Amino acid sequence: MALYRLGDRGSAVAEIRSILAAQGLLTAHGTALDAPRGRHASPADRVVDGHQIDEAVFDQQTDHAVRAFQQERGLIVDGIVGPATYRVLREASYQFGARVLAFRLSAPMHGDDVATLQSRLQNLGYYTGLVDGRFGEVTHKALCQYQGEYGMVADGICGPGTLRSLERLGTRVTGGSPHAIREEETVRRSGPQLAGKRIVIDAGVGAIDGLVDARLAELETNILWDLARRLEGRMGAAGVETFAARSYEENPDDATRAARANSVGADLVIALRCGHHRTPKANGVATFHFGNSRGSVSSIGHSLSGFIQREIAARTPLLDCRSHGRTWDLLRLTEMPVVQVDVGFVTNPGDTAMLSDAGIRDTIADAILVAVKRLYLLGADDQPTGTYTFADLLASEQLAR
Repeated sequence: MALYRLGDRGSAVAEIRSILAAQGLLTAHGTALDAPRGRHASPADRVVDGHQIDEAVFDQQTDHAVRAFQQERGLIVDGIVGPATYRVLREASYQFGARVLAFRLSAPMHGDDVATLQSRLQNLGYYTGLVDGRFGEVTHKALCQYQGEYGMVADGICGPGTLRSLERLGTRVTGGSPHAIREEETVRRSGPQLAGKRIVIDAGVGAIDGLVDARLAELETNILWDLARRLEGRMGAAGVETFAARSYEENPDDATRAARANSVGADLVIALRCGHHRTPKANGVATFHFGNSRGSVSSIGHSLSGFIQREIAARTPLLDCRSHGRTWDLLRLTEMPVVQVDVGFVTNPGDTAMLSDAGIRDTIADAILVAVKRLYLLGADDQPTGTYTFADLLASEQLAR
């Protein structure tokens, strides 16, 4: 789809403004009045304080509202409505009860109404997944179980009857987060040793995006691929079974990468990326896990991203840009905890120089592996951040064998 930004106009911009207004992020203008002389009135014409306003224009107010929406929904805050932001805007436009919800294998339904359904079912003890707004198989099974136990046809379709039942009951019952409990219990049961763990290493591909030219994009690809290979070697030495999300020649989208991770039944996914920014001053390392404005978060993803962030920041000169919850496809479509590590800004000369140093890439690979080990140690026999070495880790793994 096209990109929409400050200064653009058209029917798509009018739709964007309408959704933002419904979200309470854009001030609703007055009713449509007569258009200026020589022009017919249209629904896009509004009058505020006696001035004609065109609702189909991406103005400064719309730019601010888009940025606020992106911040709230865990998206990249740039004021540009691209595919990711537009998708989430459309999802936000669906209110619970406005449409019939059902599981569609080839094209799952997404939206705030699905997230509300998941929250209601979670509060009632039926849904144990992330509240991610995606009507998948887990949501379908939870809905069928609820319908069967409350005397309805267990068809997994959230129509008028099921809606009425949930409206009567769902708002009166509250509960915890079974998804977080399940994630944490899975890690506890798997034990502290890395041997036997299955981890997907997802190396990004440099993109020519107006901020990065072909030469820099190729350098980014090679840095991330080399870092992935160094991490793979270390994990293999520790007994971890690793999987690559792509071959060197491929550049699959995030949905495909997530599907590949799901297909191998991985325990974790570590995605390696570089940051891009229009100003070369932007620099530093940041990590990301699944987390949204509804309070749904991957508990293990949050813990691991924090471990990785602190280890890299302690061992390298890279600026600590902290850990953040996001709703990107790679983070929400996987069935296991995922951490995306933005190891530096390829648009910053200082970060690029550091990442071009093989010694720094070795250090980052060590930091990530140690962070994974910390996750499975669950606080037992731990050492201060930045002090646990690769040699220490290997010795610990071999001793346990």
